[in-house]
Amino acid sequence: MSWETFSNAGYEGAVIGGVIFLMSFAVAAVVALVVKVAAARLDTSTPYGIGGVALRSVRNSLLAFVVVIGAYVGLGFVEQLDHHRADVQRVFSVLGILIGAHALSAGSSVTLNWYMANIAVRTETTFDDRSLPLLRRFLRVFVYGLALVLILDTLGYSIGLLLGGLGITGLAVALALQPTLTNYFAGTYVMSDQAIKPGDYIELQGGPAGYVVDVGWRTTKIRTWLNTLVIIPNAVMADTIITNYQGPDPALNILIYGGVSYSSDLQQVQDVSLDVTRAVIADNDEAVKSMEPWFGFDSFGDSNINFWIFLQATDRVGSFVVTNDLIKRLHARFATEGIEINYPVRKIVFGEEPPGASS
Repeated sequence: MSWETFSNAGYEGAVIGGVIFLMSFAVAAVVALVVKVAAARLDTSTPYGIGGVALRSVRNSLLAFVVVIGAYVGLGFVEQLDHHRADVQRVFSVLGILIGAHALSAGSSVTLNWYMANIAVRTETTFDDRSLPLLRRFLRVFVYGLALVLILDTLGYSIGLLLGGLGITGLAVALALQPTLTNYFAGTYVMSDQAIKPGDYIELQGGPAGYVVDVGWRTTKIRTWLNTLVIIPNAVMADTIITNYQGPDPALNILIYGGVSYSSDLQQVQDVSLDVTRAVIADNDEAVKSMEPWFGFDSFGDSNINFWIFLQATDRVGSFVVTNDLIKRLHARFATEGIEINYPVRKIVFGEEPPGASS
């Protein structure tokens, strides 16, 4: 068959279109080579090679886009498709949207993965380590969801009713999931605020106390003194007063109150108390060595003159050990020195009988 006969049969455009389509593969190969070289250079010219990572993540999308463009241009020469141009254009519009969505999703995922591997591990906070995987999944769903809406619009479906239905459905779902969403956003606040972290000893106002085991998106887990696990919704954590015994410094102040008889030598009481306290600080590993103890008389009580002793323990657990040690030593030393701690005492005074009272 001669070229003129072939042309008259209407196949000339198909041949040209096929050639253009095949040429698009050659162009794609050139693009792949350019991307490879450019990514290698970006590896050394951008911090931690982020440029090269980002460019490689969209490499396949670029190649697919070149081939799709070649196919679209090639089909433009096929005369047999003249009556179906609108359909062809819609098909390639859908392909373009899918390729764009894939490129955006892959680029964001790879970039976030790069950040978690190179930057998040260097930061002191764990917020990014916990939040970025969730953000990565959210971005993927959002990108492909947006692509689906654009595809439906391209195919001629009315998305107004769809969006309205999704809005009503979303409202119903949000109301049904209100407790979960409340805990989720409260967890975001707790994690970003960094007021508590695993290992801290905390106490909730009117609630349990213990060591923080995990701060999650929905709940916070603490281990109590009974070695039981308490799971607290983050909405409760965000709305209550929390005492963190680990911050801003793990060292914990200790105030011990006592009292001695009114007949005691107060200077002797002060000297003996400070001497015993200094010995406890020197001997007890749970006491802060750099803190000098303080002593002071506080008030005149019903039976004793009250005093207090101030010192520091290394942490919350150490405060119990130091307090126990100091009270035992003070009691023994007071007994040795003859310093009396009164039991509750009441002095009853009888006045003289009034004149004329019968005996």
